[in-house]
Amino acid sequence: MLTIKVVKYQFNDILRSKWLIIYTLFFMSSTYGLLYFSGTGHKFVLSVGNIFLFIVPFISIVYGAIYMYTSREYIIFMLSQPIKRHTLFLGLYLGVALAQVVSLTAGVALPLVFYYSSLKEAMDNLQVMISLGIFNILIFTSLAFLISTFIENRLLGLGVSIFLWLAFAILFDGVLMTLLFVFRDYPMEKPSAFLSLLNPIDIGRLTLMMQLDVSALMGYTGAVFNKFFGSALGLIVALADMIAWSLFPFLLGLKRFIKKDF
Repeated sequence: MLTIKVVKYQFNDILRSKWLIIYTLFFMSSTYGLLYFSGTGHKFVLSVGNIFLFIVPFISIVYGAIYMYTSREYIIFMLSQPIKRHTLFLGLYLGVALAQVVSLTAGVALPLVFYYSSLKEAMDNLQVMISLGIFNILIFTSLAFLISTFIENRLLGLGVSIFLWLAFAILFDGVLMTLLFVFRDYPMEKPSAFLSLLNPIDIGRLTLMMQLDVSALMGYTGAVFNKFFGSALGLIVALADMIAWSLFPFLLGLKRFIKKDF
């Protein structure tokens, strides 16, 4: 019951903030604009998917870190009350993550209502796309909470958060392609397929590509991943990987939060 009370308080507190309104309006305007200019086919799904795969993780990890750092006095006050640390940590996490999920879902769903009749055939792909956005919120919010529990300095913590997003979004593929080039004389298909599991953004992109069956846009690692696992098994592996990415950083952050001296 205490967890639910903390979640409600955090959720209502975040819903009153201006950034959530801006966040919702951003997704609403982006979705409507892409529907208007790109149509309702695969091009639209891919365009919105790119927003979900790159912008959502950035906002989630930066906002999650900022929220934890600015809530330090509130956290200290709550810990002086008869409330367990794991209850407070879970309540903080769910409050921040659920508020973002509601914002994203509302911002995307409202424009889709006006185009529902022309989007019926793409509805399965849209559901996968929204699910990927929700997973990215859960994953990168948990990473933000993990970083903020280990790093006391606010500026350093924000810097690490931005660098981590940059590493997943841009640097990872460059490093992977460099490794493939250096070890081009060796069979690298299986290692490259498994290395892609280390990047939640890459896994989200591959999941979207497999769902749309757009093999030409998968890239080398995507083609190898799809070939090695297959479409059906690949989707299951990708889902399990995203669940693991959601849970492990959260559990590590929780362990640190319980032992941390405030």
